[in-house]
Amino acid sequence: MKNILKVASMALVLSLTLFGITNKASAAKLTLYCSVEIDVCEMLEQAYEKETGTKVAMTRASSGETFAKIKAEASNPKGDVWFGGTGDPHLTAAQENLTEKYKSVHFNDLLPAAQNQAKNADFKSVGIYVGALGFGYNKDLLAKKGLPAPKSWMDLTKPIYKGEIQVANPNSSGTAYTTLATILQIFGEDKGWDYMKKLHANINTYTKSGSAPIKATGRGENLIGICFQHDGVKQTKKGLPVVTVSPAEGTGYEVGSMSIIAGARNMKEAKKFYDWALSPAIQTMVFTSGKSLQVPSNTKAKADPDAPDLSTINLIDYNFKVYGDKSTRASLLSKWDNDVSVIPR
Repeated sequence: MKNILKVASMALVLSLTLFGITNKASAAKLTLYCSVEIDVCEMLEQAYEKETGTKVAMTRASSGETFAKIKAEASNPKGDVWFGGTGDPHLTAAQENLTEKYKSVHFNDLLPAAQNQAKNADFKSVGIYVGALGFGYNKDLLAKKGLPAPKSWMDLTKPIYKGEIQVANPNSSGTAYTTLATILQIFGEDKGWDYMKKLHANINTYTKSGSAPIKATGRGENLIGICFQHDGVKQTKKGLPVVTVSPAEGTGYEVGSMSIIAGARNMKEAKKFYDWALSPAIQTMVFTSGKSLQVPSNTKAKADPDAPDLSTINLIDYNFKVYGDKSTRASLLSKWDNDVSVIPR
């Protein structure tokens, strides 16, 4: 009798152990490629895990780097969702069939710009926020150097700012690619490229990340950083002496986007996250946290009171369809590499 009970007990323990292993193995997973600021990426990762119990593996990289990673992994996708970064590379990814078609349940509540992003991508992407391009300067450093405050794009090409400006590399940064596309749309093709060469003469460093220049400006390591305006305001909110400028000629803007990666290993979870991230509650959480000062794409969500007011900014009619086209993007980056970046400074 004792032996029978012992065997039964061992069988029960083994059964429970195997159940635990099986249950653990079948727990939901999500691999998230994130191209917004790391503090926002971590907030999303932690909130989604807490709310759903899904284990999230998050990797943070700039939009250009993430696009390259997804393309390199196309034959064996490792990511499930690409969250954030400028809309242009998301459109390129959609064109190259690197992302999955999906229409969110929240689509009808989104800003027109966010809906247009989805339509331009054949619903292989969607807008999650909107932010205007500009630049910021360190007012303490400006006073110390005795320089006038820059107010326009043209001001940044003046010789007095030689070696005083940082911007990211457009090959790795969506911010910098948006800058290049914005300049070409404002000044035209020929004058636009002439402008980029003059600006190049004043650049001290091309960074990998789009937000790095304004962070360096905030720390006093650099006078002027070209950035999205919300990134400049974020530095000011931290108590740093950064003044954010909306250029006098007008400026471009981003429709930060999200895409499901084609062939995602966790497709069901990817679609669940997609809808979750576009919901009013989560967009309000993100965009009132003080960590992300863009305008949320869901019209039912709340924005940070310090977020730049887009209605007061002279926004150009940015052509996302043209500048998100894969051939246009490749051509512009090649020309920048061969005609601008190689000029001695």
